[in-house]
Amino acid sequence: MISQYEVLETNHMVEEENLDVRTITIGISLLDCIDSDLDSVNEKIYSKLTSVARDLVKVGGQIEREYGIPIVNKRVSVTPIALVGAAACKRPEDFVTIAHTLDKAAHQLGINFIGGYSALVSKGMTAAEENLIRSIPQALAETELVCASVNLASTRTGINMDAVRLMGEIVHETAVYTKEEDSLGCAKLVVFCNAPDDNPFMAGAFHGVTEADAIINVGVSGPGVVKTALESVRGESFEILCETIKKTAFKITRVGQLVAKEASKRLNIPFGIIDLSLAPTPAIGDSVADILELIGLERVGAPGTTAALALLNDQVKKGGIMASSYVGGLSGAFIPVSEDQGMIDAVQANALTLEKLEAMTCVCSVGLDMIAIPGASSADTISGIIADEMAIGMINQKTTAVRLIPVIGKDVGDSVELGGLLGTAPVQPVSTFGCSDFVNRGGRIPAPIHSFKN
Repeated sequence: MISQYEVLETNHMVEEENLDVRTITIGISLLDCIDSDLDSVNEKIYSKLTSVARDLVKVGGQIEREYGIPIVNKRVSVTPIALVGAAACKRPEDFVTIAHTLDKAAHQLGINFIGGYSALVSKGMTAAEENLIRSIPQALAETELVCASVNLASTRTGINMDAVRLMGEIVHETAVYTKEEDSLGCAKLVVFCNAPDDNPFMAGAFHGVTEADAIINVGVSGPGVVKTALESVRGESFEILCETIKKTAFKITRVGQLVAKEASKRLNIPFGIIDLSLAPTPAIGDSVADILELIGLERVGAPGTTAALALLNDQVKKGGIMASSYVGGLSGAFIPVSEDQGMIDAVQANALTLEKLEAMTCVCSVGLDMIAIPGASSADTISGIIADEMAIGMINQKTTAVRLIPVIGKDVGDSVELGGLLGTAPVQPVSTFGCSDFVNRGGRIPAPIHSFKN
């Protein structure tokens, strides 16, 4: 039960500290839409999406007004389309028709994004999965609200290096397809190691096959709330610092729990998980980088940055788990460069490099996220960066991801305006040394020894 004190405290966090519910995401299974006829698949998908999620935007608006809690996005995730379209889609172009159907349904529903144009290929690729992957550049160029993801690796299966090599090509091709929009398509494409089935955040959300027919997942964000709390404990010991972060994360998660339960009841869809993620926005005061600097860094990227981020991530999860029985998804601290003004400032001050960001991904919730790189970067270089990040996730038994934006026509020193929550990205340098002999070997990098649990 939410107390009156908690309601008043929540109102203060909303009004003064940028607290928001980042998303209500309905996960919808499309397994019952499988058909050998492509037209029938598209008809079934459109019908199910516009039926199950028809009241999402309306209910989200009602909850916002009644509780005074901003709900920034209303989203839908679906079963990986490589599975749904396998029987009907014989060419990449066939999958593109499904992308158009998803986009049409998303516009009809009035939602912000739809995720699940996805393939899970951590050990190998079927013909259908390869066709979906090869369709991604065209699909993202021709749709507005569709998000794509590919899981390339896991701790249990190793790294599918054939898929890693292919995704380097696909990321670069997507950049070219959307070059007139500063390669915006790449902002809607993410690759994973150990992708969770219940992530409500885009671009990586999909509805896992282990999930129910439909589920409500809520993502909560509150960097500004944590920042305000830490301003009151400047110079205090690590014990007090950690306790403050845990208590604050508890309060933020309680807000998410309230919204999730209300949305579940009103939509008559079971509640899944709360994803407690400190997901920043370009707004001043809503920055994970600001939190790290309050912990004691002169600038993010300085010595001690990885340790400070590890502390923050761990305490956020500990506080959140106490507030809800169902914390899942990614949960923790996100470090997307373009979406965090403090991160942007650190890059522009030459304090934060791609290599330091990679080190930080060992302890954050996601990985190399929303990073603009020179448009001339080769597909092999992109594959090498992806392989490094997949290895971090595989060895550390955690989710890692890569969302790179090779901005065609731009180089180091330029910046790209992506708009809205996607923010502004300074173009960062990448190593000029090659890795083509490595990424083109073919096959798989085996799973680590500690993966054998049976």
